[in-house]
Amino acid sequence: MKVILFHLMSYADLDFEATKAYETVWVNLPNKFFDPVKGHALYHRYMDELESAEPLGFDGVAVNEHHQTAYGLMPSPIVIAAALARSTKRVKIAILGNALPLRSHPMTIAEEHAMLDVISGGRLISGFVRGIGAEYHTFGLNPTISHERFHEAHDLIVQAWTRPGPFAFTGKHYNSEYVNLWPKPLQQPHPPIWVPSQGSRETIEWAAQAEHRYTYLQTFSPLKVVQRYLQSYRDTAQGYGYEASDDQLGWAVPVYVADTDEQAVREAKVPFELFRNRLLKMPFEMLLPPGYTSRESLKGMMAAKAAITQDLTIEFAMENGMIICGSPDTVREQITSYWNTMRFGNLLTMMHFGTLSQELTKRSMELFAAKVLPAVQALRAEHKTVPA
Repeated sequence: MKVILFHLMSYADLDFEATKAYETVWVNLPNKFFDPVKGHALYHRYMDELESAEPLGFDGVAVNEHHQTAYGLMPSPIVIAAALARSTKRVKIAILGNALPLRSHPMTIAEEHAMLDVISGGRLISGFVRGIGAEYHTFGLNPTISHERFHEAHDLIVQAWTRPGPFAFTGKHYNSEYVNLWPKPLQQPHPPIWVPSQGSRETIEWAAQAEHRYTYLQTFSPLKVVQRYLQSYRDTAQGYGYEASDDQLGWAVPVYVADTDEQAVREAKVPFELFRNRLLKMPFEMLLPPGYTSRESLKGMMAAKAAITQDLTIEFAMENGMIICGSPDTVREQITSYWNTMRFGNLLTMMHFGTLSQELTKRSMELFAAKVLPAVQALRAEHKTVPA
């Protein structure tokens, strides 16, 4: 299994008491609560944590894109990935992902990702997302056409990476008389494309298509939901006439390791609960605005998340597989058990969350690397799919 260190770069110095009057930290939380001096220190701390993934033995690092929120300080993951392309030599660098419909023209993503692939020596993983509903509030974009813009942007980017230029591209939302990419990506035919999702049926159908076979990542969800959607991808692939490999499946989950189970829960409890109950929370209409997804997908996601719409404790989250937390033995055994059930080939470990301190994050990462990571990386499926 490939194990990747995933970082959200949350604004851990947010004054949670002073912002209690605001329903959410997304979109309209006044930016007077952001202190650039503290932000400077946080960016460098978080970069240190990402860069330490390489000597610790992780297979890759991952960053993502969000806007106008204390949840994550990466409106441009390209900036962070560019720095990592120079400061690391071995690990894969995954952008999970750039929100394609938010860009005025997808050629900018085609160019920037090609640059990163060349600079890094072919280590880029390109994640493509639509962006959650809050991003459309941020940019004043119509969410009902986000699918159209996403698919058209994807087509243009992949063609720019793979077709000899110059050629013309004519679409409904994007047009270019001269598509002639300089530089072209180093990986051929193009960097791997990964698709993170909350579980949209349309996303699974699209990612699993035989001509795509893109790696599907289920993001922070209860374990039963993760299992259901990963199996849905496998079933969809079979419908397209092929057997999905483990490498086409991934799971993103917070992980915390301490010397004992009791210590791990005690140390992770407040940071995780702030992450889940404050930083991640937003009104439903902001997360999934009308027209953002189909009625079928909306009903499925609402049913899947019904039990976790209210505030929850770390104990509830652990019981439902929403965080892996404990001693090295416990964490190793849990990941192995989950893998035996779902056979995902990519584990995205979010080892910093909420207000978790630098000291505790560093110690958790080191314990994980020394006592969990080698065993997890050694997991290999004897069969491509889980027996029925």
